[in-house]
Amino acid sequence: MYCRGHYVRYSPVDKMENKRGIDETEGKETPSDVKKQKTISTNIEGVLLGYGNPLLDISVNATEEFLKKYDLEANNAILADDKHKPIYDDMLATFKDQVDFVPGGATLNALRVAQWLLGTRNSVTFFGCVSKDKYGDILQQKAQEAGVNVRFQYTDKEPTGTCAVVCTGKDRSLVANLAAANCFTEEHLDKVENMAFVEKAKFFYCAGFPLTACPKAMMQIARHSLEKQKTFCMNLSAPFLCQFFKEPMMQLMPYVDFVFGNENEVEEFAKANEFDTLDHKEIALKIASLPKESSRPRTVIITEGELPAIVAQNGTISEFKATIVPADKIVDTNGAGDAFVGGFLSQLVQGKSVEDCMRCAHWAGQFIIQQSGCTFPKTPSYK
Repeated sequence: MYCRGHYVRYSPVDKMENKRGIDETEGKETPSDVKKQKTISTNIEGVLLGYGNPLLDISVNATEEFLKKYDLEANNAILADDKHKPIYDDMLATFKDQVDFVPGGATLNALRVAQWLLGTRNSVTFFGCVSKDKYGDILQQKAQEAGVNVRFQYTDKEPTGTCAVVCTGKDRSLVANLAAANCFTEEHLDKVENMAFVEKAKFFYCAGFPLTACPKAMMQIARHSLEKQKTFCMNLSAPFLCQFFKEPMMQLMPYVDFVFGNENEVEEFAKANEFDTLDHKEIALKIASLPKESSRPRTVIITEGELPAIVAQNGTISEFKATIVPADKIVDTNGAGDAFVGGFLSQLVQGKSVEDCMRCAHWAGQFIIQQSGCTFPKTPSYK
């Protein structure tokens, strides 16, 4: 997922109905909620697990002409086809010393941000497939340095996946070559040592991109989450997924407790599912009311750039503002949406209210757009 627009400080427009024992009017926590949060904070290791497509981001500041050369659109995310395959070598040759390499992939980005904010090492576990090559080594090293417990599946059929990040001004276009990421199989979950981390986790997150690789693994994790009364979160991630991978997405949807998406993604989702509306608030309510396997209500979060983010929960809509970051402080928007989700998840796994989750989500998103790519210092300044 990506979010166009600019993030800064949080300001809720409407208050959400609170299900976690917090008195919103007085701003005080009940004793039971304090006890719950303390319990979670002392048992945070392994609390969050995600499966996604691990990719090494190859990032450059390019021109509109370079976008047109590969028929790309600003602020879009696509899978590479034959006409896009030369872009990776072309970036290295054209931009040379200006190329940045950052471990990425939407799910891993969000989980790295969540781990950063949680602080306790190995709070987050990540599943994905890479090759035992230099790019795979970089991904593993960087993720482990960030405190993420990486449990890669390895393949010799394809090289480690890469993603071209073509930045033009404050915008960016993503072209992903899944390669090894596309080789992930659900057999990885059958291994006792890996399933132990699934059993330990209380929250799960998948971007929508693995729908193109191994939807069976996503479904297996989602069913486990339902059976064990845990929490499963998913991102729509890109408009093309809502259109061309509608079937596996809708098979998974009954198990999803939290859905994330931006304005472009939810509009495409609405068209694909014949909602007969492009009003974002109506779409949020319709997604929230889709059939669900558990009685727990589904929460839908829609980001709209500099406009207030929309949250649909329990049949009501709330909006959460983000003050605009001055243009001269924005470096690029790559990873902003992933950081938003990571900020949200970091608070969700601690039992915080939706308002607290949104406050941290906006903070994380605004922080990342002031960095080069989805990068951050060792210690967050979030309070």
